[in-house]
Amino acid sequence: MLAKHYLENTIGVFNNYRSLAEKSFAQLDNDKDFHFAPDAEANSIAQLIKHMSGNMISRFTDFLTTDGEKPTRNRDAEFMDDNKTRIELIQHWDKGWEVFMNTLHLLTENDLMKTVRIRGEELTVMQALNRQTAHYAYHIGQIVYLAKHIKSGEWKSLSIPKNKSSENLKGSYLDNLKP
Repeated sequence: MLAKHYLENTIGVFNNYRSLAEKSFAQLDNDKDFHFAPDAEANSIAQLIKHMSGNMISRFTDFLTTDGEKPTRNRDAEFMDDNKTRIELIQHWDKGWEVFMNTLHLLTENDLMKTVRIRGEELTVMQALNRQTAHYAYHIGQIVYLAKHIKSGEWKSLSIPKNKSSENLKGSYLDNLKP
């Protein structure tokens, strides 16, 4: 029962994170917005999309049976700006999420304590999923922050806008996590 709840909640959490990123993408006006980086050390939204998708495809293809760092992955290339269009980036994003979510939906309660490998490190499936939750939340936070910066005064809040807490007391965080 607890394991089933964990899997359902995990899927809900990832759906929520994906929604935040996609609502951010929807507020961007053009391809150029996806490639904006505030400085030479920062990643653009395009780079974060490519990185997350590359990570999802590598980690969750044959998740239970092969190392999550596939020899075909070129992680360094994920951080290169190759001027992909918004449409190409979203296609790449969707492919990563498709591989990831298909794998999540196939996991059973009995899989959670199985051992998987990521870069040679042994983790339980539960540990690997918790690791991915932190990783994807980190990068989606960057995506939201960059999109908000790009849109500046035109940004439409993805949560409760400043000074609007009392108007938003109804509804629950848990309502957004349902699979």
